[in-house]
Amino acid sequence: MFDIFLFLFENYPQIDRAPDRDTLAIKLNAAGFEINEIEQVLDWLGELTDVQFANHAIPHVNALRHYTTAELAKLDTASRGFLLFLQQSGMINAAQREWIIERVMALDEDDIEEKIRWIALVLLWSQHPEQNIVLLEDMIFHHNATPTVH
Repeated sequence: MFDIFLFLFENYPQIDRAPDRDTLAIKLNAAGFEINEIEQVLDWLGELTDVQFANHAIPHVNALRHYTTAELAKLDTASRGFLLFLQQSGMINAAQREWIIERVMALDEDDIEEKIRWIALVLLWSQHPEQNIVLLEDMIFHHNATPTVH
């Protein structure tokens, strides 16, 4: 799944310039990706367009986020710290954080530390194609580096 995200990110730096779903599926299959994985990713990406942040109640900026037991089991300290960093730096808002958490919880995998970075990148890439996401991209490809806000 994340190999396809890498392919998409490298070939379509601006998501709004990507081809339609059927054409994209053909291109991904020609690039060697399996049909079932392509469909899974395209469905997952399709859900991005369904996200309407205006319909979600956005907590006050100083509100404290409490994680459920299931979320704590899935999101390690580093992942929760990463989300906090993104929100405090202004890269995401509370509703976007909740969407990222929901997408992470939907993954059928336990090791999500790097995947949460990809999910955040895909979210920003899809919703703000004009935004410069160099910081997040750098954190994904150099994930051992500690992010800093100046």
